[in-house]
Amino acid sequence: MDSRRLGDAGLITSCLGFGCLALSGVYGHVDRSESLALIHYVLDVGVTLLDMSDDHADGEVERLVGEAVRPWRDDVLLATRTVQRGTGCGELAQACDASLKRLGVDYVDLYIAGHEEPSVPVEETARQLADLVTAGKARHVGLSGVTGEQLRRAHAVHPVAALATEYSLWHRTVELDQLPVARELGIGVLAGRPLGRGFLTGRSLAPSRLGPADPRRADPRFSPHNLPRNIAMLRRVETEAANMDVSTGRLALAWLLSRGPQVVPVPSTRDPVHLEMNVGSVKLRMTEGVCRRLEESFPPGSTGADCAG
Repeated sequence: MDSRRLGDAGLITSCLGFGCLALSGVYGHVDRSESLALIHYVLDVGVTLLDMSDDHADGEVERLVGEAVRPWRDDVLLATRTVQRGTGCGELAQACDASLKRLGVDYVDLYIAGHEEPSVPVEETARQLADLVTAGKARHVGLSGVTGEQLRRAHAVHPVAALATEYSLWHRTVELDQLPVARELGIGVLAGRPLGRGFLTGRSLAPSRLGPADPRRADPRFSPHNLPRNIAMLRRVETEAANMDVSTGRLALAWLLSRGPQVVPVPSTRDPVHLEMNVGSVKLRMTEGVCRRLEESFPPGSTGADCAG
């Protein structure tokens, strides 16, 4: 698999990462032994970046990943994140220490802080992240939940290697604010939910197919008000995919990969077949015409992501 430089910080990764959310059971039952085998398969197909969070199954996903990659630690890029919920100056250090313990490692390659506490200046978050680098606990740091202006202010305190954000053909609002700043400053983009929580694959359209605890039930894009309109827009993408003889999911990932060399999608799955389909997107070459028609299908702000519906 081709490699990409995640921004100007020097972090080299496979052009496609692996999101570990699906291994938490949030989208359905997962078997531990099957999950371990899947992570090994992820590495076998050339994916080097594993992206997770300390709240995935209350930390169990970090333990799972740590166990799975232990023999290949030097060949794997571990990215994990936490959400800053308080104002304590040592909060990120404590959270990072806990993640390192669960992973069974001395450092992570990328530690990401979700800046969601308005009372904490983003500069303070950046200083705490810088302390983790100084202490050798994180080689690079990233942010999520920030505006473009906050990203710029944090980067002035300490280099931010990556912006972790939802970004897909179905969710393009990052292009209006954060993405231009990230490109200007040489900050990489970890594109989470690149398949729109399964929507862009066409497999998860009906709310009746979702389990009672499935987070998509609370996503306004899946609401009865917005879903029919979104499905109509998806039909145009399906037509484009049919003309190219590829799946809509593969086409959606290929579009995202074409957004720039600093963008690294991190799709999540618990199915080896779906993993193979995702990896297949890397070799799909996109023309300007195809990209333009896909973007016209889902203009930024058209999906109802910001309204209850």
